[in-house]
Amino acid sequence: MFFLIVLIIIIFLMLLMIRVVPQGSSYVVQRLGRYYTTWDSGPHLKVPFIDLVARKVLLKEQVADFAPQPVITKDNVTMQIDSVVYFKITNPQLYAYGVENPIMAMENLTATTLRNIIGDMELDATLTSREAINSQMLQIIDLATDPWGIKVTRVELKNIQPPTAIREAMEKQMKAEREKRAAILTAEGEKQSMILEAEGHNQSALLNAEAEKQAMILRAEAEKEKEIREAEGRAEAIRKVQEATAESIKKIKEAGADEAVIKLKSLDTLAKVADGQATKIIIPSEIQNLVGLIEGVKEGTQS
Repeated sequence: MFFLIVLIIIIFLMLLMIRVVPQGSSYVVQRLGRYYTTWDSGPHLKVPFIDLVARKVLLKEQVADFAPQPVITKDNVTMQIDSVVYFKITNPQLYAYGVENPIMAMENLTATTLRNIIGDMELDATLTSREAINSQMLQIIDLATDPWGIKVTRVELKNIQPPTAIREAMEKQMKAEREKRAAILTAEGEKQSMILEAEGHNQSALLNAEAEKQAMILRAEAEKEKEIREAEGRAEAIRKVQEATAESIKKIKEAGADEAVIKLKSLDTLAKVADGQATKIIIPSEIQNLVGLIEGVKEGTQS
């Protein structure tokens, strides 16, 4: 029985001596009340009743969401601003012994830094300069938390709440600005529509003028072609008449007709000419003599 009790005690002491640190964590170990070492992830041997795990430190990136803080701008406007800080513990020893409550200390540091930055800015600049404010806060807080073994990776302003009267005034201003932009866009649209309509009328007038020009050219060319065809037809008719007359005279000569017959033929041609539209007819002297001869023959026959 004695040996069984001793064995149980030994097993219990071995369980107390072996400690396993999980991944992403570190243990700060004290020996007899003083800092001894820092255990990383994995199994470690601890001396019972002498070594003590003073603090378990999480090495993962953590998020601290701080409550809204009242801040006053340069133009005396009080706002409520809440912030979020992303950080990692890089030195567990400094984190355990650097400050009593690191998270509370970082929260107070964030609030005072935010008040200092916002106090140098006006309301409009505060609402439009989040990135600049985040960058300044990150530099200041990261530098201040280095002695605590904390690395600040990011700072964000989650929400900015101006007073109710300021919000209502801003909403009215934004509404007026939107109405102004809408009116400008409407005017621009009407202007563009009028310009396009005028350009359309101008283009239509140009096309109509060009079409009228082409029509006039075609009509002129058609009239020209008509006159040419008519002139060619008249010339051809004259040529045919002259050819026929020449052929007739040629046949008369070949038939041995005397001068009287030729003159009678000329008289016949003159009669045809007289049937035309001419108002004046010039009769050759030979034809006049022939007319006289015909009248003389007629008188001789009557006697």
